[in-house]
Amino acid sequence: MAKVGALIPAYNEARTIKTVIRETKEVIPRCHVVVVDDGSTDRTAQLAKGTGAKVLRHEENRGKGEALRTGFNYILDSYPDVEWVILVDADRQYFAKECNRLLRPLQRGEADFVMGYRDWRQVPFRHRLGNWVWRTTFNWLFGTRLRDTNCGFMALTREAMDKVKNIYGGYIIENSLLVNALKNKLRIVQVPVTVRYKRKRAVLGGIRMVLGILVFILREGVKWRLTSILTRLH
Repeated sequence: MAKVGALIPAYNEARTIKTVIRETKEVIPRCHVVVVDDGSTDRTAQLAKGTGAKVLRHEENRGKGEALRTGFNYILDSYPDVEWVILVDADRQYFAKECNRLLRPLQRGEADFVMGYRDWRQVPFRHRLGNWVWRTTFNWLFGTRLRDTNCGFMALTREAMDKVKNIYGGYIIENSLLVNALKNKLRIVQVPVTVRYKRKRAVLGGIRMVLGILVFILREGVKWRLTSILTRLH
């Protein structure tokens, strides 16, 4: 029987990692849980191992993109029975109990790549503003009608994971995955998810993040447009 893999990138999440793994196993009882400890300096790895999860460890912090790449490659190489993979945040920003909401379109054969979309009423104003800029720019350049382009709660088929695994790091991860999905003509579906915000980001850091993601979208979007024009001309 095909199985589900749950991939949890984690960096200094000792406070929440056990709860996230427990909740994920409750919702998907026979899933393979893989935690990529990205150079944590706390007890994240030890606590995750104590739950029975498979723990992969980076000795130094490389960023979420590299953690996902490590996890993708491990699942592809080590779990041939895994057909669907859910990406779960270790900090409980999203609710593990909603995993099946993302998996369902994959299991029904309706999608290759599923991304959640947030209720913007649950999102602080400055986050909402930044997301509006990214989403509007992305949809305009790529000709899509996505409701959210930066939600970290995602699920993929095995084939989709193999096609999008060469991703960038930092805060452009979600957009990088979406761009790879579009380039590979994957069927993208979005489903509503619940989100909670706890950590406040410094204003200067937030501005850098907004600009960094926007530059990535503009660069990739312009290349996408030019490629489309050249393809039509030929």
